[in-house]
Amino acid sequence: MLWIGGPPASGKTTIATRLARRHGLRLYSADTRTWVHRDRAIRAGDAAARKWESLTPVERWERSTPAEMLDMSLHGARGPMVLDDVRALPRSPLIIAEGSPVPAAAVTSGTIDRTRAVWLLPTAEFQRARLDAAGTIDGHARLYRDLRVVIEREAQDNDVATLTVDGAMDVAEMTIAVERLFADPLSRGPRAETHTERQALLREMNDAAIEQIRGYHERPWAGGNPETIARAFACECGRPSCEATVVVTVGEAATRRPFAPAHTPRADTTMEK
Repeated sequence: MLWIGGPPASGKTTIATRLARRHGLRLYSADTRTWVHRDRAIRAGDAAARKWESLTPVERWERSTPAEMLDMSLHGARGPMVLDDVRALPRSPLIIAEGSPVPAAAVTSGTIDRTRAVWLLPTAEFQRARLDAAGTIDGHARLYRDLRVVIEREAQDNDVATLTVDGAMDVAEMTIAVERLFADPLSRGPRAETHTERQALLREMNDAAIEQIRGYHERPWAGGNPETIARAFACECGRPSCEATVVVTVGEAATRRPFAPAHTPRADTTMEK
């Protein structure tokens, strides 16, 4: 396994996704497990998880104190769940796991191999610019800024490998920097080698994103039809050099493989049932 930790707006997902596609790895993204983890916490009687579900959006994001918001984010509670999720995945090919809840303490305990983990730590200025550019609403932005402080402290306390994200390097250069850190395990694999194996991993990646969107809309306070929501999905052509995304609805991505223009390997792109 390879691990990338760090707060929101640090580039974890983008870099992990690029490495997974380039090297034929299985991607685990903690963001796609948000609602599964929240349901697990609720079943376990977690008071913060239950409180979050009971609040209106205004109460949740505008009236909660920073401490309450951090507690209700389940940052600490989700760490063990992330470890459980990754343990349950097939061991081949190599897994690259990323997410803000990845626990730095697991490096100190030996659960995560120190040589196979890195934390991306954005400066306050870089994170703020990224959040502003994305149009992140104020409540979310406040929580993400608080998570930056908490996760940076956790990384320091556990003496994990870190890369500062300040805009001096672009995404391509940051991807290369992480790739170099993981050069030895990447060279040893195992990695997906065939076209079919690579396509299957891309389908897993897109399915996880689909289930995350559907999971949100299953909440009693959420509205709208998830099948009509358009978002960017990874092109499933399976080419190692492909970094393309395709904007289609959730319903379309669930039934037909998304392909970038000129990347379709055959005329029939309907998913097998």
